[in-house]
Amino acid sequence: MRATDDLLKGGSMRVSFTAGITAVMLLVSGAPTGLAQRQRLNPVIELLEQKKPVFGVYAPSAGGPGRRGGGDAVARPPSDLAKDALAYHATDFLFSGSMEGGLERAWPAFTDFVKAMAEAGAAGKMPFFGATHPLLVKTPKIGREVAKAGDNISRQLNQGVGGIVFVEAESAEEVRQGLAAMRFKANGGTRPDEVGTAPAYWGMSEQEYRRKADLWPLNPNGELINWTIVESKEGLAHLREIAAVKGIGVLFPGAGTLRGVFSTTNASGERVVDTAAHENAIQQVLAACKQFNVPCGYPANAKDIETRMKQGFSVFIMNWGEQGFNAVEIGRKAAGRSATSQ
Repeated sequence: MRATDDLLKGGSMRVSFTAGITAVMLLVSGAPTGLAQRQRLNPVIELLEQKKPVFGVYAPSAGGPGRRGGGDAVARPPSDLAKDALAYHATDFLFSGSMEGGLERAWPAFTDFVKAMAEAGAAGKMPFFGATHPLLVKTPKIGREVAKAGDNISRQLNQGVGGIVFVEAESAEEVRQGLAAMRFKANGGTRPDEVGTAPAYWGMSEQEYRRKADLWPLNPNGELINWTIVESKEGLAHLREIAAVKGIGVLFPGAGTLRGVFSTTNASGERVVDTAAHENAIQQVLAACKQFNVPCGYPANAKDIETRMKQGFSVFIMNWGEQGFNAVEIGRKAAGRSATSQ
C-alpha cells in the first residue's frame, strides 16, 4: 500500500490545512463568526440537511478527457488531474468508481490522485476535504466477505475520503455490516483504531478526526456518509428491508447495471432492453426512498436531470467533461442554486 505520510508530516502544511479548513467551514456553514452552530466539514451532508439537491462529478482520470473544453483522451499525470478537479467549482463532490472490482489494481492510481489532491490543495491553501470537493468512492461488493469488506473500507477511509458507496446491495444485513465497518469501535462499529493519513488530510489531530469521522445520520454530528446502490433482481426483492436500514445516507438505483439486468438477446444477437421493466426498477427504488425518507440518487445527464429532479431524485452523479458539466449547470439552475459552490 502506498502511504502518503511523507506528504502530510510537515508542520507548516498542517497549519495551512487547519487554518484553511476553519475558514472554509465558516463559509460552508453560512454561520456568522461567534454563533454556536454546527460547522460542517462535509458539504454533501450540509446540503442534504438543508434539503437541497446535490450535484457531483466523476473525478478526472488519467486516460479521460483533459481540461474543460479539451476533449482529447490523453494520459495525464495525477498533478494535472488534481489541479483540474480543484479548479472545477460547480461540483459538490468528486466520485470514484475505480475500486468497485477490487482495491489492489486500482489502489496505486487512487492513492496517487489523493496525494496530488492534497498537494494541490495545500499549494492553493485549500484543504481538500473541507473545501467543496469531498471524495466519495465505491468499495467492492460486501456480500458474505465481511472481514475483507471491512479491511477495504478501513483502507479507503484512512486515505481521507468523505463517503463510502456500497455496490450491488442485496440484503439489509450486508448493508448493516458495511455501515459498521465505517464506524470506529468506540462508536459501536468495527473500524480499527488506525486512521492512516486521514487526520492530516482533514487538517486536524487524530483525536479530533476520531470524533468527527462518524457516520451521518446515525450520528447527527458525523462527517462520513454512506451511499447504497441497489442494482440486481435480488436487491430489488429485498429493497424495502434495505431502505429501512438506519445509517444509509443516500439510496441509488444502479441505472446502468439494471439496464443490463432487464435486457435480453434477440434472434439477431442484439441486446434488447425492456425499457418498461428497467424504468419500473428505478421507480421502485425511488418509492422506497420516499417511504423511508432517504434521499434518492441517480446517475444523470443533461437530457434527464430535470425530469429526475421533478420525480424526486435529489443526489446526482455526472461524468467528468463538458457533457457532465452541462448537466451540473442545468441541475443547479433548476434547483435555484448558484452556478458554483464557491
